[in-house]
Amino acid sequence: MRLLLVHPSALMYSEIFLRLEPLGLERVAGAARAAGHEVRVVDLQVLRLGRLRDEVRSFRPEALGISLNYLANIPEAIALAARVKQEVPGCFVFLGGHSVSFVAEEVLEQARGAVDAVVRGEGEPAVAPLLEAVRDGGVEGVPGVVTAAGRGPAPLMLHGIDVPLPARDLMRGRRRYFIGELDPCASIEFTRGCPWDCSFCSAWTFYGRSYRKASPEAAAEDLARIREPNVFVVDDVAFIRPEHGDAIAAEVERRGIRKRYYLETRADVLLRHPEVFERWARLGLRYMFLGMEAIDAEGLDLYRKRVSPDENLKALDTARRLGIKVAINLIVDPAWDEERFRVVREFALAVPEIVHFTVMTPYPGTEIWHTESRRLTTRDYRLFDIQHAVVPTVLPLERFYEELVRTQAVINRKHLGLRTAFGAARVLTRNLLHGQTNFARMLWKFNQVYNPRRQLADHARPVRYELPLPQHLDVGDRRMLYVHTRGTTQGAPTRRTPD
Repeated sequence: MRLLLVHPSALMYSEIFLRLEPLGLERVAGAARAAGHEVRVVDLQVLRLGRLRDEVRSFRPEALGISLNYLANIPEAIALAARVKQEVPGCFVFLGGHSVSFVAEEVLEQARGAVDAVVRGEGEPAVAPLLEAVRDGGVEGVPGVVTAAGRGPAPLMLHGIDVPLPARDLMRGRRRYFIGELDPCASIEFTRGCPWDCSFCSAWTFYGRSYRKASPEAAAEDLARIREPNVFVVDDVAFIRPEHGDAIAAEVERRGIRKRYYLETRADVLLRHPEVFERWARLGLRYMFLGMEAIDAEGLDLYRKRVSPDENLKALDTARRLGIKVAINLIVDPAWDEERFRVVREFALAVPEIVHFTVMTPYPGTEIWHTESRRLTTRDYRLFDIQHAVVPTVLPLERFYEELVRTQAVINRKHLGLRTAFGAARVLTRNLLHGQTNFARMLWKFNQVYNPRRQLADHARPVRYELPLPQHLDVGDRRMLYVHTRGTTQGAPTRRTPD
């Protein structure tokens, strides 16, 4: 079959700081191509809408799959589905991805026939059976597939993540993927899943707290195929198993692979296994993202981070000693007042690390979606982008956004702008000589994107598609939240942590 896969356009945060290669979509493309299908991919993060229109008219896809890892892209995806249906009436349209897995039935109803199915769970094991069923009939019986007739069998989960290989060769505009000064930047996956259970996160509920590792040989082979000089490791938490990180490092050393790396991990993992991160620093690890989330014990307990403020600070010291630059994330609670914003600004200015802010957002699939006592002030999908407040603010909403942008702007001036441009002159020059302008544009783009008037105005836009109302559940048995459950893997059982 002719399959066209689409990634929606970039969200607010990625307009400035990053634009990541859609690795999941590439892996789904790889699985479909391995099954004998003709596949094309359009990433609207880096390509214009006109390119998608031209592709639809020339390729005449028999099936269209749209990736929905972010709730905020759902209205766009429904609109795209309707346009393609109009252009190619017989095209089978399906949605898949992390976020839509938790609201599959509601999105199908809202699409009013523009979407034929939603794939819940991992896309790699589902895409080939789905396309076969589209051709032969019986879509309702495909594991993980939801249609207007209801849910089919439970979604399958890959036992191992060595295959399918990501179809990176199908991507156009690869030079526009970047994260910070790592420009251009590819993405790679060493592990999948997270054994922790933070209340604001849906990674563990999606994967059922499973944790899978790529073989060191497959990970190094994939790295060797990447042409970009920079690589973002997309693992939810890097190097949980130190022996696995060491084994990949040994393969990288043996092959003489030289890249610069950016990864995400936790403070307690870094503190337990600093020798692994030190080894990777020698291999080119330059940046590390630490989701501290809060600067006090009360906030950390609220989000069930299972770390202390002292551990977070020790982790920052460790990273500095290893020569790894750290980007910190803090969660802004809509309950903050001016004093709380002031305290956080003081902390952010007192540490040398980069500090990013995301707004506390109850997402479908997270525990707080079911337990958050504050009523949603909006159900507009587009505002669920961790840059807007969707529960009541203690400050007037306009004032909240003024404080939020003021806080972000202070940090922006600390790390971006003219002073940083001089400090990063060598990086800028190197990138510009290679035709890479993403990092240069980032340095001066903040004020164009982050504006309290813009964020406030977003709340006044007409709303066509709304999130379902959260159901308040007793989540004593957290397995009720899982998309993937025991007994639904392809092959042997996956590693899980005790509940």
